[in-house]
Amino acid sequence: MTDCYSEDLAYVHDTGFGDFARNAAPGLLELLRSHGIDGGRVVDLGCGSGIWAAELVKAGYEAVGVDLSAAMIDIARRRAPGAAFHVGSFLDVPLPECGAVTALGEVLNYRFDPHNSRGALQRLFRRVHAVLEPGGLFVFDLAGPDRQRNVSQRFFEGTDWTTCVEIQRDTSRNRLTRRIVTFRRIGKFWRRSVETHALQLHRATDVAGLLRKAGFRVRIVRRYGDMELLPGLAGFVARRA
Repeated sequence: MTDCYSEDLAYVHDTGFGDFARNAAPGLLELLRSHGIDGGRVVDLGCGSGIWAAELVKAGYEAVGVDLSAAMIDIARRRAPGAAFHVGSFLDVPLPECGAVTALGEVLNYRFDPHNSRGALQRLFRRVHAVLEPGGLFVFDLAGPDRQRNVSQRFFEGTDWTTCVEIQRDTSRNRLTRRIVTFRRIGKFWRRSVETHALQLHRATDVAGLLRKAGFRVRIVRRYGDMELLPGLAGFVARRA
């Protein structure tokens, strides 16, 4: 495993980039309810700092979150004490029976676990299908080959942090790499940290085919409710019959 979202980057992600999960929550809750999933257990893979899990608990669901980052899980446990959280890889964490599984924010693209691959995703899809109740949903989004195609560098800042992201692409292997340099103010001083995040990019039609092979009925979507997905992302609503 490689380091992912250590203390400072987890703080920055929660503070500065939580709007994706926050804005997606209303549409996702409506999606669950429209499929008759009004309560019960929902498993969130790559749960991050627990924003979506907290919304699930507030709406009356039993939320279970999984993330490879211990720092993210620490924040999640403080934010949503009514949910259950576990540190682990989505590729091999034991999945409980549930009404829905989610993975938001290109979670399944990340190669923090070097075993992540097309074959590993196929096995994950089968595992999710096996634990879902009849009519249950698997909802997630993935980055495709067009994700950040013409972007090489981005800068972000908050009141006590600054982040620079350098982006490189390997078109021969359909991979995108982000080198993330973060400065966070700790008392009177600034602390620097560096992480490298590699993503395997997937074509939406290929992923839909893998889901169908696992037994799902699949829709590719471009938004969660009123929230449009970022350019280069495709959403998937996969239903167990």
